[in-house]
Amino acid sequence: MPTKSTKSPKTPTAMSAAEKQAIKERALELKAQAKGQKGEAEVEAKWKLMKPENRLLAQSIHKLVKAVDPSIEAKTWYSMPAYYKDGKLICFFQSADKWGTRYGTLGFDENAKLDNGSMWATSFAITKLTPANSKAIAALVKKAIGKK
Repeated sequence: MPTKSTKSPKTPTAMSAAEKQAIKERALELKAQAKGQKGEAEVEAKWKLMKPENRLLAQSIHKLVKAVDPSIEAKTWYSMPAYYKDGKLICFFQSADKWGTRYGTLGFDENAKLDNGSMWATSFAITKLTPANSKAIAALVKKAIGKK
């Protein structure tokens, strides 16, 4: 006869209020997308909630991504501006406002074709856009979507 384990099960870590809110927002995004609503308006609405310096950064990244390939679709993902190619998430901008961090982050999803051997970066901290890092972001987005 099997004996009961004396080990107690691991207690899951409680989610923060911000994490719970992000999950709720993602559910709303999926419902809106299922109804055929366009994401560009959602992205613009999220910009309005950002502090001015983060808004400027988000809008600049948006322009860079769209300049690489105008067919890239902008919509929100867990209430963050995100960019999709052929229906697949490629990258997203996490504003410093999102979690109260000191920098925003440009993150790439697993659909991004950034693979480089057995290790590669999937997110980058950004405090401001310079000509050099604007060029680097454009190159990353091109690589991520498989554009030469």
